[in-house]
Amino acid sequence: MTCQKCVDSVRNSLTGINGIESIDISLEKGNVVIETNLPYSIIQEKIEQSGRQAVLKGYGNHSSAVAMLGGNSGYSVDNKVMGVIRFAQTPDGCLIDGTVDGLTPGKHGMHIHECGDISQGCDSVGDHFNPNYTIHGGPEDDVFKRHVGDLGNIMVNDSGRATFRIIDKLVKIPDIIGRSLVITEKPDDLGRGDNLISKIDGNSGNRLACGIIARSSSLFQNTKKICACDGLTLWDERDKALSNKQSTGNITVTSNNCTLF
Repeated sequence: MTCQKCVDSVRNSLTGINGIESIDISLEKGNVVIETNLPYSIIQEKIEQSGRQAVLKGYGNHSSAVAMLGGNSGYSVDNKVMGVIRFAQTPDGCLIDGTVDGLTPGKHGMHIHECGDISQGCDSVGDHFNPNYTIHGGPEDDVFKRHVGDLGNIMVNDSGRATFRIIDKLVKIPDIIGRSLVITEKPDDLGRGDNLISKIDGNSGNRLACGIIARSSSLFQNTKKICACDGLTLWDERDKALSNKQSTGNITVTSNNCTLF
């Protein structure tokens, strides 16, 4: 953001939206800090409707984590499923906020698995994270009737996207760092089925996508500089320039001016 007009435009794009409790915009720092119960992807889309590019620089307070599905950081069958799921510890439990694309419409199971090994895709992530050695259940069940990793189902719309924001009472950020998040082919029956598999994984079928859960920046912890012209970090810009080397070995420098924020 470079002027008050930018600030006003961003504020107008967020004003009046149910679920936003406060908006704090700093022209000097180029930051927009929002307190909300809406998924982060919806906030990002609203800001970008003003014509500005929004880059998430921190999420939650004190303890946060993130899992990337598909792409270079995760795994998905046929590379069709892509998504980002963020975790933040709150006094009410673990806030799990995500967007996943490339799924068939309807419900799909979502679980935390015990291992963060995706060297063989989702086959090497182990079983559901189950430190209490209990049967499979749903997120509303008590500690003795579910795995800690049982997160229930996400709902996918007709365009193949799931956007969700839930709070889980058993998940703790320090316990899940280095483990993995998995999205399954079928709905999770939450352990209510009449066969043995229901008590193991909810009859949720094949594992379609997975990603390692890693620590992420909380609010105000991400100090990376962002280039306003294309939303890349300075390190990304360096890599971009290196990829544009001419045959003489010189780096091609574009004429675009970047405002850092």
